Amino acid sequence: MLAPLPLPPGIRTRMVENGRGLSMHCLEAGAPGRPLVLLLHGFPEIAYSWRKVMLPLAAQGFYVVAPDQRGYGRTTGGTPGYDVDLSEFGPLNYVRDVVGLVAALGARQVACVIGHDFGAPVAGNCALIRPDLFRSAVVMSAPYGGPPPINFGPPPLGLNSASMNAALAALPRPRKHYQWHYSTRGAEAELMNHPAGLHAFFRAYYHHKSADWTANKPHPLPGWDAAVIAEMPTYYIMDLDQGMAETVAAEMPSPAEIAANTWFTDAEVAVYAGEYARTGFQGGLQSYRCTTSGLAGREMQLFAGRAIEVPSCFIGGAADWGVHQKPGEFERMQGIGCAHMLGCHLVPGAGHWVMQEQPGAVLAILEKFLHRLLT
Repeated sequence: MLAPLPLPPGIRTRMVENGRGLSMHCLEAGAPGRPLVLLLHGFPEIAYSWRKVMLPLAAQGFYVVAPDQRGYGRTTGGTPGYDVDLSEFGPLNYVRDVVGLVAALGARQVACVIGHDFGAPVAGNCALIRPDLFRSAVVMSAPYGGPPPINFGPPPLGLNSASMNAALAALPRPRKHYQWHYSTRGAEAELMNHPAGLHAFFRAYYHHKSADWTANKPHPLPGWDAAVIAEMPTYYIMDLDQGMAETVAAEMPSPAEIAANTWFTDAEVAVYAGEYARTGFQGGLQSYRCTTSGLAGREMQLFAGRAIEVPSCFIGGAADWGVHQKPGEFERMQGIGCAHMLGCHLVPGAGHWVMQEQPGAVLAILEKFLHRLLT
């Protein structure tokens, strides 16, 4: 029996069989039968990442559900380990997981599907593929530029380009893209076995990607050129000879900064460290392998030329490099990936963890967006 999560009073927890072999651990707030809002977390996160916005959304009249996604947290089922059929973790299978969850919840429609980080493409794909079921979408921190086009010439440079990664390695300061590092067999062990421990890893990782790390000053990048994307911080474009735990350890906040942090307390860090100490990271890392191997692109090419046509919204942190880590994606999202975008917001004082760093500002945007849809 696992210890209860330290949740705010009013947030409930239960297991839901999604009919696809997963027993999904869900947090929920509000009354079933009200318009359903689904919250999909990213990496390295869990459903607990939504704890600050669930009750206020429920107070607005919604039934709010945040699951641990496949491979994460307290959700069970699926195949563990590195040597798996990656299609189990492909983008279409994550959509199937969410559709199964919705059916198991007894809902016929989802008023809004909201995704952060890795959860953003899952939410976007849900709205793209089943607009009849997912009536609106909000993507956070990771812009949704739409499915990849069908190419009739040489493959473009990008995350699954071997030539791009060779060019990064050939820079005067040899580098590598973090998603390629996360795709390696040794990535999980590197994260799990860092000498300072998982609590220190999460503290440093979340700090490095937040607005608290004052060197986060993102801006649009002109294209997939190695020297250009190497402008990004080391949590995205890593030194070739370092792992992620070592990379972020160099940016560990001081004891005074930790004591002053009100958006990510030591007690909250301990929840993440405790959950990942039990589950490991590989379930979450599989999605990076789907990207770098080209599997995700091949699956989503089925929908080439399609856009999200239901009302949509983007929320990111003004200090979040995630908005620009894929050159051109932020711009493509606005009108191409999302044909009916009602708002594109960059929240001051927030980095990558926007709904945890600035929950009040995020809630104000969400409430306005959802009110507009329902009135």
